[in-house]
Amino acid sequence: MPGPHLQTIYPALLAPRPRIAYQRDLWPTPDGDEIAVDTCGLGTGLQPAPTVVLLHGLEGDSSGHYARSIMAAVLARGWCGRVIHWRGCGGVSSRAPRAYHSGDSIELDWMLERAVREAAGPVLVVGISLGGNVLVKWLGEQGSQALARVRAAVAVSVPFSLAAGAATLARGFGRIYTRHFLATMRPKALGLLARHPGLFDRQRLLLADSLYAFDDCFTAPLHGFKGADDYYARASSGPLVGHIRVPTWLVSARNDPFLPACHLPDPRRLPADVRVLQTDQGGHAGFCHGAFPGRLDWLPAGIIRFFDSI
Repeated sequence: MPGPHLQTIYPALLAPRPRIAYQRDLWPTPDGDEIAVDTCGLGTGLQPAPTVVLLHGLEGDSSGHYARSIMAAVLARGWCGRVIHWRGCGGVSSRAPRAYHSGDSIELDWMLERAVREAAGPVLVVGISLGGNVLVKWLGEQGSQALARVRAAVAVSVPFSLAAGAATLARGFGRIYTRHFLATMRPKALGLLARHPGLFDRQRLLLADSLYAFDDCFTAPLHGFKGADDYYARASSGPLVGHIRVPTWLVSARNDPFLPACHLPDPRRLPADVRVLQTDQGGHAGFCHGAFPGRLDWLPAGIIRFFDSI
């Protein structure tokens, strides 16, 4: 399948986005918090159609360009779609003294357990960027046991090495993305600190000018890691790709500005259940094609074809 030719996420932000009519639910978390879940399509319990669960990326939500494009393809196929938001995303603030992170496979486990319980048909999962890293990590940890919940999975623009990704985003053009993320992550963290005084060092957070610094003073200590280095080592999905036993499609671009291509998995060393597509162009979760500003249907169409093949 030919790959898209545009190189960054920015053209994707300009491309037309389909309108999706979501129904919002709030799911209670095991620790007394709640998360936002946006559903579209047939709904649950009506027909035995597949449910496609989408896990968004860092600071993403159901209104993002890839979420709406994928959900549009899901609806066109006659399936049900669900965007499950991470803690504090989708306009719902986290009440518990935690947020979300790139290795949050424990959180994903209960999310999928509920999604499977409510689904009328098989559950198919798509993870984008951070969501893809969590998904790949969970699939690797679960091994063949994941088949009891997930029929197939797609992971897009996965930062397989979090340390390499953070280092890339700390220099050059990557700093533009860093500033974009910190613009929403820092206020959320400060809101959490207002609800839970003493949770972390406020001054260190205000001075954090990189994802590494933010993760070292906020993400890591909040979620039981010794620091950013420990967090990146334990949360990266790269070492677990070889343990996946669910039919999975890994889609990456070799010009992804979030991760040097040398850190992408070697397809020759992966199990038969894992298919790999590494395009020369596509950027990070962009994958536009066609005349400017481009179309976003290449990736959703590929996802549907992969799921149909399983």
